[in-house]
Amino acid sequence: MSFPLLTVLAVLPLFGAAVLLIVPKPMARQVGLVFALATLVLGVVTALLATVGGRDFSETLVWIKTFGAHWALGPVDGLALVMVLATVILVPFLLIAEWNTVDLDDKWSARIYFALVLVTESLALFAFLANDLLLFYVFFEATLIPMYFLIGGFGGKRRGYAAIKFLLFGLGGGLIMLAAVVGAGAMSARQGTLSLLYSDLRLVDFNNGFGMAIFVCFLIAFALKNPMVPFHTWLPDAAEEGTPGSSALLVGVLDKLGTFGMIRVCLELFPDASRQAGQIMVLLGLISMIWGAMAAIAQKNLMRMIAFTSVSHFGFIVIGIFSFTTVSLSGAMFYMFGHAFSTAILFLAAGFLVRRRGTAEIAAYGGVQKVAPMLAAVFLIGGLSSLALPGFSSFVAEFMVIAGSFARHPILAGISSIGVVLSAMYILGTYQKVFTGPVTDQVVNTFGADTRRDLSWRERIAVGPLIALLLFFGFFPQPLLAPIADTAATTMHQVGLADPTPTLKGNN
Repeated sequence: MSFPLLTVLAVLPLFGAAVLLIVPKPMARQVGLVFALATLVLGVVTALLATVGGRDFSETLVWIKTFGAHWALGPVDGLALVMVLATVILVPFLLIAEWNTVDLDDKWSARIYFALVLVTESLALFAFLANDLLLFYVFFEATLIPMYFLIGGFGGKRRGYAAIKFLLFGLGGGLIMLAAVVGAGAMSARQGTLSLLYSDLRLVDFNNGFGMAIFVCFLIAFALKNPMVPFHTWLPDAAEEGTPGSSALLVGVLDKLGTFGMIRVCLELFPDASRQAGQIMVLLGLISMIWGAMAAIAQKNLMRMIAFTSVSHFGFIVIGIFSFTTVSLSGAMFYMFGHAFSTAILFLAAGFLVRRRGTAEIAAYGGVQKVAPMLAAVFLIGGLSSLALPGFSSFVAEFMVIAGSFARHPILAGISSIGVVLSAMYILGTYQKVFTGPVTDQVVNTFGADTRRDLSWRERIAVGPLIALLLFFGFFPQPLLAPIADTAATTMHQVGLADPTPTLKGNN
């Protein structure tokens, strides 16, 4: 085996977290950021070597022979590529945004916060790169641990409740998924060789009642992670009580493990069951999209509003996945990448606002753009990206999902376009209430009569590159769409479906 670059990439932030525990407290922030930036550089280099250079960094070693489990990472296909890049890019800017995290006590200090973020990054990278079902499950579940402490240790007044709720939903999904992993291994052993490598499991015939039950278990676990309606109730609480950086990491990276698993596990390992469940999943995705959008419109808390927008967006991604066209599947993968940054911008901008005013209640604001124009602009840009304005990567992704799903489900695809209208309502409505109109007395007391409490240079550095990426891939999406399209085509082949052929009706 060649140099284990993927293992080094995923271990690097974990090593950084360990180093943070021994360095002096005043150096913790700087050391944590250095490791996050080093992971970013190594991740980008790996992505370039895998796509432009055509390098195969796959690693496979026997791990637990009795279970047929392997330490298997790679290859870095289009799906893994977008999520690895989203993770390594997002983390350092979240650390910059959370630079002034307050030391609550010796137990919950900024050093611990930075270390937990790096641990979360490491576990997420392992999950996205895993090429063995048990290995994927282990890291899928392990991400719950640092995020539980990020919410429960550094969150708001109800952080204990939110952290426990998050953990219980996650453990419930994990327990269901564990049963599915055991079942998949049992069917693999019964039909030949016990192996949990994806490549070996693709050869197993799951086309029976037991295989369908395993598929449903995986699907429920991933729907809990996304989360989809009706499994979504834990997300608004976690997002409201967590710090802005923690919420951005949760929604932008960890929740993507659900949609990632739907593609990597459900579609690729259970093609027959996926085809049978396709129309139901599209309908459930549509329900999640509309329900999440309407709930976002009704929210009175900024953080909960942003969380519900993500429930809506995840529903849209599910529609793209289970419409089973190369275009819709490519759009869903591309959406997973852009959504990480647009949601992070919204969470961070809302967090900057809350730290100045002390509350996330929408009614506590008004006219903020007159005293903090830069902050207002950042929130608006994140919102416009979220509602898929042309020029942002989300527009390309949404257009691909709608256009691709129209080929198989024209009526449902038409209904899904309502989501664009609803997203404009919750984004522009919130912006109007918070940032426009006369400046309220509370805002004057918070910001003063000038712009001195507008975004600092550190805060601008935290969000500026994320905005630049959304615009760059909005105008030049091809560097990511090319490897994504290859993976989508391969997945379509594994599912056993071809793109529908357009037909024209008329007189002959």
